[in-house]
Amino acid sequence: MTAQITIGHESSGKPVEFDIEELLATRLLVQGNSGSGKSHLIRRLLEESAGMVQQVVIDPEGDFPSLAEEFGHVVIDGSAYSPGEIEALARRIREHRASVVLDLDGLEVEQQIRCAAQFLTALFDAPREHWYPALVVVDEAQMFAPAAAGEMAEDTRRMTLSAMTNLMCRGRKRGLAGIVATQRLAKLAKNVAAEASNFLMGRTFLDIDMVRAADLLGMERRQAERIRELERGHFLALGPAITRVPLAVKIGPVKTGHAVRSEGLMALPDTAPEDMAALLTTDLASEVAKAPPPPPAPPPAPRVEEVAYSIAGAEERQVDTPAEPVDTSAVAARIAEIIGDLAQEEGIAFQSASAQYQTFLTRCRRERLIGPMPDMRAFRRRFAIAGAGLAELDETLQARIMDLAKAVEEDLLGPFLVIAKAAHAGETQVDENELARAYGTSSPGRIRRLLDHLERQGLVVVREDFGGDRTVMVPGLEGIEAG
Repeated sequence: MTAQITIGHESSGKPVEFDIEELLATRLLVQGNSGSGKSHLIRRLLEESAGMVQQVVIDPEGDFPSLAEEFGHVVIDGSAYSPGEIEALARRIREHRASVVLDLDGLEVEQQIRCAAQFLTALFDAPREHWYPALVVVDEAQMFAPAAAGEMAEDTRRMTLSAMTNLMCRGRKRGLAGIVATQRLAKLAKNVAAEASNFLMGRTFLDIDMVRAADLLGMERRQAERIRELERGHFLALGPAITRVPLAVKIGPVKTGHAVRSEGLMALPDTAPEDMAALLTTDLASEVAKAPPPPPAPPPAPRVEEVAYSIAGAEERQVDTPAEPVDTSAVAARIAEIIGDLAQEEGIAFQSASAQYQTFLTRCRRERLIGPMPDMRAFRRRFAIAGAGLAELDETLQARIMDLAKAVEEDLLGPFLVIAKAAHAGETQVDENELARAYGTSSPGRIRRLLDHLERQGLVVVREDFGGDRTVMVPGLEGIEAG
């Protein structure tokens, strides 16, 4: 089997070849601003080498599932699996040498980062007997290996940096050849970028990125302007798997991709003005009636004089005698109402826990509630209790159910409480729509996996008859009656 593929052509028309065996030992860094042809380059590389080597693609934007139709890649929807299942999938991928695309498009940004980090770590930690050669492509690598701390949680940043560093620094001995693509070199962690020996640099405009690209290509600083002048689909190449001297390459065509996407101008519709006006305005009132009501306007900002008076009053209170303790029961009651209202809103369960918590804090600030606020963990538990309608039960039964729920993971608490409430009411068949809403999913497969997981934990007992109907029971609730 030949290890050479043609990645593109020089300006003279001479083909530029890529040595895949050398790439497995030396890794690749691709850089280019949005619109420079970076994804096209990666797609060309994957298509040309698809029959030679196993390929694993971390895809945060949903750009590469089309590889499945032409080349048989397995597309894994990252949003459809639990963290443990993602790790198990990664181990099986290494064992069976499957070429896959991990599609993260259905997740929030921080969820994408955590999912990719756990997936890469499981690939890296596979048993020695499964260390087969594989190309691991990470698109938008600046998300997964940021040069500086951003808005993500610190534990998430440490997790993803560790996974990316292991891939690029220590992955070679485990058969993993990292290919990282980034829009900006300045945003990519240096210890990740420095491990690549092959480079394909596309168009970039910022001075700091041009200088770093020129340094990696071994060019003089005054030649860095050449990178700014590159056309779309043109890259400067260097590395033992491609060429020993910097070389300009025009990337060749691809077979897959977004066939319906237009990259340029397209003709406007020739609809008559009166028909277009009718399309825009007909039944507008009914559509507005169906839409959710807009959130209430925030209170007007205080005037400068009011702010100054408030500051002066605060300074006076610092030297006054301590004030009497403030009764916070009204604030606590209002917080409970806000959580209850939030849990009943349509679509809120499909948001991430962090987004739900931010919405809660925003509403509290809007009402200027001052008092002890629940932290993220306490909010998630109270949100799950409110969403399951546990407040309708008496306190003794609530306490019993919450005692059984101590061993339940936080992200599974809501659906477990729905099951427990239904089980107490004597309902052996749980409403799957209500269960899906509590779990924040519309996938029947995820509901099945949820029930299987809860059963393995000993929290529920599931029985399925020949007709496919499932009976769900909760051990520990038998014989408990409402007081």
